[in-house]
Amino acid sequence: MKLDDELRLCILEQVGIYSNRFSIPEPKILLSTKEVLDTPKEMTEGRRTSAYKYYGVSYLQHNLIFINVRKIPDEKILENTIVHELIHMRFPYLAHGKRFNKLVRQGLRGKSFLPYRKRSKISAI
Repeated sequence: MKLDDELRLCILEQVGIYSNRFSIPEPKILLSTKEVLDTPKEMTEGRRTSAYKYYGVSYLQHNLIFINVRKIPDEKILENTIVHELIHMRFPYLAHGKRFNKLVRQGLRGKSFLPYRKRSKISAI
């Protein structure tokens, strides 16, 4: 796909909608490899120079997502990639697999998720 102002706005709108549904803070979105390379190295560490190989990359510790628009062939894969990366943000402890893919499908169908709460190690007596 070719990135233009209209597509950029559409992507940011979708990210906002899905972030709200998944009860996560809206991440900063990078839409080109140039934007990844222009971001401070400590924020994109790990997948900085290889990011161009993927449809999307989540940088969880910095609430940052790269959507490789140039590599994505159509709108359906674009939406799937957005949801995929946001599911990484919502469920950071979950690796790729059946459960992860099920959550992506549920997200695409419009499911909302309650905010993630870490369990306290202190229990009531």
